[in-house]
Amino acid sequence: MEEKVTSHIIKGVVLSVISIVFSTIVYVFNLYEMQSLSLINYAILFCGLIYGCILYSNENKNQVTFGNVFANGFKTTAVIIVITSLYTVLSVKFLFPEIIDISLRISRKGMESNPNIPKDSIELNLNFVRKYFIPLTLGISMAGLAILGLIGSLIGAAVAKKNTNPFENQS
Repeated sequence: MEEKVTSHIIKGVVLSVISIVFSTIVYVFNLYEMQSLSLINYAILFCGLIYGCILYSNENKNQVTFGNVFANGFKTTAVIIVITSLYTVLSVKFLFPEIIDISLRISRKGMESNPNIPKDSIELNLNFVRKYFIPLTLGISMAGLAILGLIGSLIGAAVAKKNTNPFENQS
């Protein structure tokens, strides 16, 4: 009986749901000022991508190439980016619209504590961020996830066991 390979879509959906649940818990319990929690969320995604690459190799009886495993990991990353981007738009527009004010308040605190930022530019910067909050958030999130996915997929492809001969022509 042939073993079924878990799709990159399923892995991406599972990792996205974990990330969304984690982010929602952080929001509900007012833990958004703790920067380390966002790093934990990224670490979970990172480890999940590496595990997904190893799982892909094992499900294919290790008859894969580095490129196959990397491609599967990065396709998983693409699914994560799409789902979390949709969630971000929905949460900012409908579910948690006050997150904009909360984020701006946290940013203001950070800027006011930095002596290198002129006081008159703080309000100008915050108005810009308020106006373009969703595109900025999506852009930063997508770029961060793409970089995380690139590195996670590379590491996952490197550590996944492969039984192929690199000098053999594959059909």
